[in-house]
Amino acid sequence: GSGRRVFSPAGEFREFSRRQLRDMERLFRQYDAGKDGFIDLMELKLMMEKLGAPQTHLGLKNMIKEVDEDLDSKLSFREFLLIFRKAAAGELQEDSGLHALARLSEIDVSTEGVKGAKNFFEAKAQAINEASRFEEEIKAEQEEKKKQAEELKQRKAAFKELQSTFTQ
Repeated sequence: GSGRRVFSPAGEFREFSRRQLRDMERLFRQYDAGKDGFIDLMELKLMMEKLGAPQTHLGLKNMIKEVDEDLDSKLSFREFLLIFRKAAAGELQEDSGLHALARLSEIDVSTEGVKGAKNFFEAKAQAINEASRFEEEIKAEQEEKKKQAEELKQRKAAFKELQSTFTQ
C-alpha cells in the first residue's frame, strides 16, 4: 500500500456516538452529488441553500478553508466530521457558515454528551413524576367531592327521617 492509513471515523472521532457518525455520513453522502467522496464548493453551496443558510461564494470558500487540512479546496468525509468536532468543542464563530451547517444539520453534537442525556432523562422522569402527582391530586379532589356528596346525601336522608317524625 501507499502507507495511507484507512480512515476510521469511530476510531478517530470517539466523542461521537455511532449513531451520530452514521447521521453525519448520511448527510455527507446526501450532498456528495458527484459521489466522489468529497463535497466540493458547488455541492456545499447547494447543501447550505437546502439547510436554509445560503452563503456567498467567499463564505463557502472560507467554510472549506476552515477544515480543509489537505488544501484540495473540497471536503473529505473526515474534514466534514471536523466541522462537527469544532461545533461540539465550541470552536466555531456564531456567525460562520460552518456553525450554521452544524446547527441546521439536525445532528445533535452538543458538548453536553452523556451529561445531556442524563439531564434529559432526569427532566423526563421529573415530568412523569409531576404528571402523576397532578393525577393524584385530581383523584384526591374527586374522592373528596364523592365523600362530600355522600355526606350530603346522608344528611338529607337523616333530615327527612327527622322531619317525618315531626309530621306524624
